[in-house]
Amino acid sequence: MMKRKWGLLAGCLALVAIIFGAVAFTQSRRTNVRTAPATHNRLTKKDVLATEVKAKPTQPWVKLKQPLQLPILMYHSISTGNQLRVPKQQAVAELNYLKRHHYQTLTTAQAIRALTTNTVPQKKVVWITLDDAYRDNLKLLPTLKRNQQHVTINAITGFTHKSNHLSLAQMRALKATGRVDFASHTVQHLDLNALTAAQQKHELVDSKAWLDQHLDQDTQMLCYPAGRADQTTRRLAKQAGYRVALTTQEGIAQLSQGRYNLSRLRVIPGMNLATFAALIQGTNS
Repeated sequence: MMKRKWGLLAGCLALVAIIFGAVAFTQSRRTNVRTAPATHNRLTKKDVLATEVKAKPTQPWVKLKQPLQLPILMYHSISTGNQLRVPKQQAVAELNYLKRHHYQTLTTAQAIRALTTNTVPQKKVVWITLDDAYRDNLKLLPTLKRNQQHVTINAITGFTHKSNHLSLAQMRALKATGRVDFASHTVQHLDLNALTAAQQKHELVDSKAWLDQHLDQDTQMLCYPAGRADQTTRRLAKQAGYRVALTTQEGIAQLSQGRYNLSRLRVIPGMNLATFAALIQGTNS
C-alpha cells in the first residue's frame, strides 16, 4: 500500500514537471519570436551601398601652357528690330552649335577662376553674357535646360520695375534653375565716364549691394554701361569689390588686357553659323 502511494506521488510530480517544462518552453519561444530582429525589414550595409547615389567625379581643371583665350559672347535682347536684338531662332541655333561642338559654357565664378589661374575645366570654353536683363531673355531657358548650358545676365538694378525688363521675382526664378547667374550693369545704365567719381561710386556700389541682398550672392563681375571705363572707373570697380569687369571692346578676352578691361565678342542679328564659329575660334594649349 505504501509503495503504491509513493508511486502515485512520484507520477504526479513527474506530470507537474512536464507541464511546467512545456509552459516554459512555449513562453521562451514566444519571447524569441517577439524580440528577434525582423531581418526582412533590416537594411544591411550592402543594401545601403546599393541605394547610395554616387556623385559624378569632378574632372580636374587643366593648367594651360599659354595664356587663356576666353571668348565672351555679348547678347542683349532676344527679339528683332535693331542690331542689339538677336532673334530667338538664331540664338537657339548658336546655343545648339556650342552643344554639338562640345563647348562648356562657364558660370561667372568659373570664368573668373579660368582667367585668374590660367586653368580650364576643358580646352573648349565660352562665357555667354546678356546685357540689360531684358524680359525676353526668358526665351532661352528651355534650350539652356535641355543643353545643360549656362549664361550670365548683366542686370540694371534700377530697371526691375520696367515691363520689358526682368523683375526681381523672375531673376530669382532664373537663378534657382542653376542655368543663369547675375552680374552688375549698374543702377541706371549711365555712361560712367560722363559722371563724377562720387556718382560712379554710387552706381557701382549700390548695384552690387542690391544684387548681393536680393539674390543672396557676392556679385563678382561688373559690365560697364556704354562698354567703356577710364582709370577712375576701374579703380572704383576694384574698390567696390568686383573681381573683373567687361567692356564692349571687340576681341577674345585675355588677362593681359587687365581684369577690369576685358574684351567681348558681339553677336549680331543675321550672323550665320559659319561666321559664329569663326568668331569664337580660339586655341588654348
